[in-house]
Amino acid sequence: MADGTMSEARPNAPAMTTAGALPPEEIDRMTDDIVAALKTVYDPEIPADIYELGLIYRIEISDDRRVAIDMTLTAPGCPVAGEMPGWVENAVATVQGVAEVQVTMVFDPPWDQSRMSDEARVALDMW
Repeated sequence: MADGTMSEARPNAPAMTTAGALPPEEIDRMTDDIVAALKTVYDPEIPADIYELGLIYRIEISDDRRVAIDMTLTAPGCPVAGEMPGWVENAVATVQGVAEVQVTMVFDPPWDQSRMSDEARVALDMW
């Protein structure tokens, strides 16, 4: 989009923003690789990755290749609440070209099942 915001074609997809100095093809590659990295992180109690569950609310790639991610949990009392941001940071830090990763835990808006992709619904048999 002209404002630098990209969004996937599924409901409640995370907001994707970039500052604009990186070439579009590099932003596309980094975005695809970041999403792929996020799909390697699973909530241990749920057999679906955090991206498809809709736990990622925002991904921002700055001109200096720093990545900021806002994420949530399925429930504020999740037993891995203290560990999951580190898992996300470690996964995204492996992406070629990423200089630094900052993960922020947010609870507004609260997560609900409407944020899940069809892939997650199938994995959890939630139709």
